[in-house]
Amino acid sequence: QVQLVESGGGLVQVGGSVRLSCAASGRMFDVYTMAWFRQAPGKEREFVAQRSRSGSITVADMVKGRFTVSKENGKDILYLQMDSLKPEDTAVYYCAARTGSGSASAQIWYYWGQGTQVTVFS
Repeated sequence: QVQLVESGGGLVQVGGSVRLSCAASGRMFDVYTMAWFRQAPGKEREFVAQRSRSGSITVADMVKGRFTVSKENGKDILYLQMDSLKPEDTAVYYCAARTGSGSASAQIWYYWGQGTQVTVFS
């Protein structure tokens, strides 16, 4: 099993920044790719960004240029740096992990964190 714990969410003004963290533990040798998804009320869970063990990074077009995903060296912590935030970025942000390559489809991810709320206000 792999455990994922997100932190760093909260209230932020439009145009502001916030950094989310995802601390992973457990059978990390099973994990090849980690990702961030988000889900707004009444909407489906959508892909935000992912990072593979090899360092390959993919960022969704809707946040490209504003969000950055990174991993702390030597630690199983994945970050999501969110800049120039907009009201439409308001959502619960989830960390996910899986064996093998990632995908924008939430259905293929094995492990999920509990989520952290980000609310962008004007």
